[in-house]
Amino acid sequence: MGAESLNRRDCLITSCLALSGLAKPAAASVAQSDLIRLSLNENPFGPSPRALAAVRDQLGELCRYGGDLGAALTELLALREHVPDDQIVIGDILKPLGLHLAQGAPLGAEFIYSEPGYAALVDAARPSGGVVVGVPLNSRLENDLDAIAAKVSERTRAIYLVNPHNPSGTVSDPAAFRAHVRAMSKQTAVIVDEAYLEFDPDFEKRTVMDLVRAGENVVVFRTFDKMFGLAGLGLGYAAAPPALATSLKRAGFGRVDALDRLALVAAAASIRDIDYVATTRTKVAAERDKWHQLLASLKLRHSDSRANFIFFEADRPQTEIAAGLRSKGIDIGRAFPPLERWVRITIGLPQENAATRAAVAELLR
Repeated sequence: MGAESLNRRDCLITSCLALSGLAKPAAASVAQSDLIRLSLNENPFGPSPRALAAVRDQLGELCRYGGDLGAALTELLALREHVPDDQIVIGDILKPLGLHLAQGAPLGAEFIYSEPGYAALVDAARPSGGVVVGVPLNSRLENDLDAIAAKVSERTRAIYLVNPHNPSGTVSDPAAFRAHVRAMSKQTAVIVDEAYLEFDPDFEKRTVMDLVRAGENVVVFRTFDKMFGLAGLGLGYAAAPPALATSLKRAGFGRVDALDRLALVAAAASIRDIDYVATTRTKVAAERDKWHQLLASLKLRHSDSRANFIFFEADRPQTEIAAGLRSKGIDIGRAFPPLERWVRITIGLPQENAATRAAVAELLR
């Protein structure tokens, strides 16, 4: 069954590279299992070998809860980030954080974010009366830091920034970003989502974890879903000011005894595998460069993405591009209003990327 599935996938990729017609009826019935999936910014190179070994070693312990492993991972993350253990909150924490901040604020408290953008945290604030304030990206498709700062008022409960931004993949100038985050944190909580920052070789220069260490009202969120290839286990963590971290835990969020043993050991093994991160970053950058070269040759405007996806402006709505690619067995996911003609494509395996670039070139030449 495995060989047969691989053969079908190879045929699909070959057909894309051969530039056969994108609207063939037969292609519309491509099985879900055969799709080239480039829609969710997953890392197709998979988990670290150390993470896979750690998971295999734990299979016989699945009858046990993971509290001991959660405590160990908390200590490991605290050492990595140079913050006290009690400032680390582990789990799928973005939505709980948005909900928690809204519940502790007056009705109508505002949550500011860049639009279009990843909205899990701000959307979680809506049911408790939070008001979401979207600020358009600047002309470079970066977080418009000046415009965001101008929106802050006494009604603001939190600012949510994603750096690199999703869906554009852009990063802000590190000095300007840090200065704005520090200044805005004097007025309100600033949550910085660094889910994709490890794909940037300038990671250490761009992270604002130092502001958490300095005691600013800043939260830094990281995930094991992206660079570390553990999307199927769904684990992240936040480094937060002591009072906020404590209140989250008292509210029942970030309980390490409720977390998946396999996710905990995989995460711990992953962050110890420094070579894997460097190798994956290099592979992704090489594929991203190929995409940018194609987009330049097609004279298509595109963002300067530093993440594991590319973002470009087509000559027609994204929905039409997505439908054309879907007919060839390539899933690129949704549009990002109001940028209706902009297209985000996740970087997949080299052969998947080659097939998709060929299909995009045929559509847009």
